[in-house]
Amino acid sequence: MEKVKKIHLTFDDGPTPGITPRVLALLKEYNAKATFFCLGKNVVNNPELFKEITDQGHAIGNHSFSHFNGWKTPRKKYFEDIKKAELVLDSRLYRPPYGRISILQWIALRRRFRVILWTCLSRDYDKNTSVENILKRVKKASYPGAVIVFHDSEKSWPVLQQVLPLYLDFLKSNNFSCQPIV
Repeated sequence: MEKVKKIHLTFDDGPTPGITPRVLALLKEYNAKATFFCLGKNVVNNPELFKEITDQGHAIGNHSFSHFNGWKTPRKKYFEDIKKAELVLDSRLYRPPYGRISILQWIALRRRFRVILWTCLSRDYDKNTSVENILKRVKKASYPGAVIVFHDSEKSWPVLQQVLPLYLDFLKSNNFSCQPIV
């Protein structure tokens, strides 16, 4: 029997009403666990959805409060925004919005967090990228230990609702186990 291969699905920017529950339902259908990098402002506005994520056994991570770009935001404001998110997100995982983080920000943050980037950004938010291209991209990047990024956001949902079930089918048929980042 082929060995099970672990892979990490991650979802950024939620929780989002109407979207996150559908993502959770798909993950449950495939017995897949993920890591949700949540925005503090969305946790404040949707505490019941946030609780549902954790109640279903998924991991959570801090994705800041307001989604500031680390390359374009003054250092003090950037760190204050992350601290504000910490008030509602109890996690030692942090993913910088846009993957933009300066070396000085990373050095400061690694004292409190495990900074998580990715091996593949699905680009599910890009209206100029087809479902087929996104699926091809994430399949190609699927190997044991890979970290794949999707978004549980309104902007991404038109594509994600098509890509995610196809990708979960691919993972299942190729003996991958979707595990949260711990």
